[in-house]
Amino acid sequence: MAVQPEVQKKGLVSTVLGLAEDTFTRITAGISPGEFRRMIRGEPPGRPNPRLKPHSETFLLHIKPTYYHESVTRFTHTFRLGLLSTYLFFVETITGIFLMIWYAPSPDRAYSDMIRLLSNVPFGQFMRDLHRLGAELMVAIVTLHMVRTYLTGSYKAPRQFTWFSGVVLLVITLFLSFSGYLLPWDQLAFWAVTIGTSMAEAVPPKIVGETVNLLARGAPDIGANGLLRFYLLHVFFLPLLLILFFFVHYYKVVHFGISLPAQEEEVGQDTANKVPADRRVYFLPDVAIDEASFLIGFTTLMVVITAFFFQAPLESIANPQATPLHTVAPWYFYWLQGLLKIADKTIAGVILPGVLLVLLMAIPYLDPNPSRRGRDRRVAIISGIVAGTIMIILSWMGTPHYAVQAAPAVEVVQALMPEEGAGLVREIGYKHLPVGTYDTREEYEFDDPEFAELFHAYKEEIAHYEEEDPDFNHAYGLLVITQNQPSLKKIHWEIHWVTADGQEDVFNRDFFLHENSMYWEQYGLRDFSYIFQSENGE
Repeated sequence: MAVQPEVQKKGLVSTVLGLAEDTFTRITAGISPGEFRRMIRGEPPGRPNPRLKPHSETFLLHIKPTYYHESVTRFTHTFRLGLLSTYLFFVETITGIFLMIWYAPSPDRAYSDMIRLLSNVPFGQFMRDLHRLGAELMVAIVTLHMVRTYLTGSYKAPRQFTWFSGVVLLVITLFLSFSGYLLPWDQLAFWAVTIGTSMAEAVPPKIVGETVNLLARGAPDIGANGLLRFYLLHVFFLPLLLILFFFVHYYKVVHFGISLPAQEEEVGQDTANKVPADRRVYFLPDVAIDEASFLIGFTTLMVVITAFFFQAPLESIANPQATPLHTVAPWYFYWLQGLLKIADKTIAGVILPGVLLVLLMAIPYLDPNPSRRGRDRRVAIISGIVAGTIMIILSWMGTPHYAVQAAPAVEVVQALMPEEGAGLVREIGYKHLPVGTYDTREEYEFDDPEFAELFHAYKEEIAHYEEEDPDFNHAYGLLVITQNQPSLKKIHWEIHWVTADGQEDVFNRDFFLHENSMYWEQYGLRDFSYIFQSENGE
């Protein structure tokens, strides 16, 4: 546009306004300022509808439907779980790129890089915590999305392949999270991944299992090669695979439309793509504003949780020579660990998970019932509830509470001050551990309620195991806290008991706790009151 002739013809103000309007329309791919004002005010679009033009002019909106059936836009129909799953992947990508800047996948640097990230990088701990929280939420929300789809029968024709691609995305999400589990290179991650990859050895025949295990670890034991392979899986191969299947899945969702509530359709019919004009909700502006508002609120909630409630744990550096007590898999593989406690590794670690995966993919073909209505699908719904209950029970069996127990004295100390993890002692914090010697046979009046809680828990743990184990009698414990250095306390545990044959025995264990260890952060708000009081000078 020639500016000078326009100024002479229309005047400066009119020309500037015209240029601004033209620029705005170009940026919004066809929506003029006037139409934008009508959108904000909730007024109907003009004719022809200018709000459809951005769907043909821009990439992001090109892949979005121009309108939806009003029934599928209700929050209680989908709970926005598919949208959240996609959004969390973008959150993980952004936070992951930030973490990659400060991390090198080498055993010599990985752990020290994590310490540097948490202590010296601005917002380093926040970004790591947000990345870990997003990973946990992504696994949970993708799982809930599958459960919602199953319970509403939305896997039925013509969406069989949509369900299949969703199962693939669930599996990729699980392994994407698991591959990142090793990267901090701490004890918990190292041994959880060591146990997880060892299941590959159970793949029959033996030579195949050993080969798969060697390929996964890069060596007989996890080391530099294993860490590098998990890093490349986590940041390159699995994300690309997820993006590929996401677009396949999303294409199918858009092609067939989001299934309507079952009661709004005839049995065996699918009318999601046949939306009457009077029941259309256009993406611009209604759905877009709704989704943007929802994601802003969700992001705010994630930030608040990360800032005040959630901290990703980091244990001591990986040590191949020392296996921590009660090492567990990530929570989403507890069920698999529970299976391994009651069955052979080949059966529990390879055959059963493989059969379950095939059955999960084949659900649309195993369920010939054309109806999606709950009253017509009692067998399918009850079967799903039973399967979910079994998974919950197996997950509980996968925790240290089931079929795993060391000597009573060891378990007492493990409960209060575990080898890996926070535990009650670290949770209450350095300042709540008064120097002195304390005997569980004595009664004390403590000024500090935090330490009083700890000492009471110590006595209760000893009493519990004394009742449960006939070889643990007349037990009592000593807790000795000494100031070894100006900012370092030594915590000495000493438990005495009498065995069933009358022999006296004793268990000793020493730990050290630094003033600036910040283990209390893994517990949450326990010490927030102390911090606020300190800041206020109280």
